[in-house]
Amino acid sequence: MRRFIIGCFGAIVGCLALSFTSPATADEGMWLLTSPPLETLRSKYGFEPSAAWMEKMQKSAVRFSTGGSGSLVSANGLVMTNHHVASDMLSKLSDQDRDILRDGFMAASEADELACPDLELNVLWTIEDVTDRVNSGTEGMSASDAGAARRRAISAIEQEAGERSGLLCQVVTLYQGARYHLYAYKRFTDVRLVFAPEEGIAFFGGDTDNFEYPRYCLDVAFFRIYEDGKPYKPEHYLAWSRDGIAEDELGLVFGHPGTTRRLFTVDHLKFMRDVQLPRRLAQLWRREVQLTNFSNRSPEHRRIAREDFLGVQNSRKALAGQFDGLLDPAVMNEKARSEAALRSWVLQDPDRTEAWGSAWDDIAEAQKRHAGFFNDRSMDLSSSTLFRTALHLVRMSDELPKPSGDRLREYRDSGLESLRFQLFSPAPIHELLEIDILRSGLAQMAETLGGDHPVVQLALAGKSPRARAEELVSGTSLLAVEARQRLASGGSEAIATSTDPMIRLAAALDPALRRYRTRFENEVESVERQAYAKIAAAKFAFQGDSVYPDATFTLRMSFGPVKSYIEAGERIPAFTRLSGTFDRASTRAGDPAFKLPQRWIDAEKRIKGDVPFNFVMCADIIGGNSGSPVVNTTGEVVGLIFDGNLQSLPWAFAYDEREGRAVSVDSRGMMESFKSVYKADRLVNELLGGAK
Repeated sequence: MRRFIIGCFGAIVGCLALSFTSPATADEGMWLLTSPPLETLRSKYGFEPSAAWMEKMQKSAVRFSTGGSGSLVSANGLVMTNHHVASDMLSKLSDQDRDILRDGFMAASEADELACPDLELNVLWTIEDVTDRVNSGTEGMSASDAGAARRRAISAIEQEAGERSGLLCQVVTLYQGARYHLYAYKRFTDVRLVFAPEEGIAFFGGDTDNFEYPRYCLDVAFFRIYEDGKPYKPEHYLAWSRDGIAEDELGLVFGHPGTTRRLFTVDHLKFMRDVQLPRRLAQLWRREVQLTNFSNRSPEHRRIAREDFLGVQNSRKALAGQFDGLLDPAVMNEKARSEAALRSWVLQDPDRTEAWGSAWDDIAEAQKRHAGFFNDRSMDLSSSTLFRTALHLVRMSDELPKPSGDRLREYRDSGLESLRFQLFSPAPIHELLEIDILRSGLAQMAETLGGDHPVVQLALAGKSPRARAEELVSGTSLLAVEARQRLASGGSEAIATSTDPMIRLAAALDPALRRYRTRFENEVESVERQAYAKIAAAKFAFQGDSVYPDATFTLRMSFGPVKSYIEAGERIPAFTRLSGTFDRASTRAGDPAFKLPQRWIDAEKRIKGDVPFNFVMCADIIGGNSGSPVVNTTGEVVGLIFDGNLQSLPWAFAYDEREGRAVSVDSRGMMESFKSVYKADRLVNELLGGAK
């Protein structure tokens, strides 16, 4: 699955999202920590989390700003996440002489921990409902004017809160626009690598086993947060369970699910099915073939492209599973039935009809408009680090002189520190890979828009995609951090007078990119915000407000028992065992994806083969939950989410626990690996409370 103080603990028993099982039995929901499903937990599992327990979970959870989740697991700022969440950083810390992805890494002491060049971690500190302030004065406005007003209000709220608290403050849109919450995060940028296993065991089985089960993966990595040059001493962290979790036992997951669309209307889902997902899948299939060819040129080509290649493979498989879900008549028919029931109830009353009746048609019209210019938005070349950097520099020169509230969102004062941290990263940029990325992007642009399209002509500047990509990369100065800093500090004059070809390309494309962005915000996004706010209000009135919002890459709680399932008439056990790893490797001998690292082969006789390695549970997760801890009711770590099975991929639109499962690494399997394979005594002692 490769990117205020706790309060208001009212009971939540309803279920807004589409489901094939009733809310009384299904463990559905990615719940806000301010509104956990207390009654369901109490009545079904006999568990009543206190406000203090929930606060501990909140302040132990970690968000990786580039995507993924983690958790604080020691008094010395140790952070646990997935190897595949960490892999981009592992790649950046590698070179031709030290390949951490291939060989793994273990710091013998704090002095040996590797500083990460651009890794930012966030811990959620406070939450505040700011809905009324965001919507203030927007009544009666057109959708586009109301959207602009909300964006200005959000900017002001974030800026004021950040100046007051010193925290990273972000306003989060919930229920597609019915609620707005202000999240304030502690932000950490001094982060160091402590431990990572070899990719051969972290991603054992490769693409073949990805989104499958049974699994045998040690998909874990550890970082340490430093503050003022010393290991961070967190207020809260999670203890390690020595005993793990049993089948049918309740597990709770605290992480940052990325995006779900369970509140989308039928017409919005059809737009995804018929326009958005097919286009994206075609791009991914195309890019996977290109990266395969690039990787086959040499071992070094393979090393520098590995992260991009695995990311494309993962995205292709995940989105294909989502697409299959939207092609399933059961999903769409149930969604249509649920939507028809709500619309019928709204239309039964003139007041309800006046307040909410137009919402579904407004969304349908917005999707039609979006389809009309969807391809035009494909001119983006932001997969290229160098082009993305150039575009940021060009836009900063234009945006920063404006008042914060009038800027594009990513350039407002509240986010500038994080943006600059990434922009001036010393992490390596691989020129050969950048040429390939740009060549691919330019060719894709021409294929989509046509070779005579003025934007294509502008981008190619009379050259072939490959020649233009080589010219751009060989001629740019942006590989050097100092050059980026000079252009950023020089403002509009530096950008206007720069002869850097990447800067000139970004400056040339920016007007068209802005034009289509503005059109999307005014004609699609703003309309959706207003319409979905109406639908949410109707749902609240029809079902009560005991509902959870779609995922927004913000902290949520999900839960469910460890549970086996039936697939094609066969019972799939809840747990795999460490011994099964060697059996799987033996049956797939000769397949590089199933080749165990030598360290594991050497340790086979030392490993206790009956120790649980991976397990499945019914917790409701999605991409972004990777790296989330699984805890028991005492708050101890019993597992680490790293994947979902194929049957869980349609959970983006509808939860179904019959076969869908979240997949985790077992705490016992991790500990046995640390002891018997890696002899990682320092890590073991710290996790088990032996850190000094």
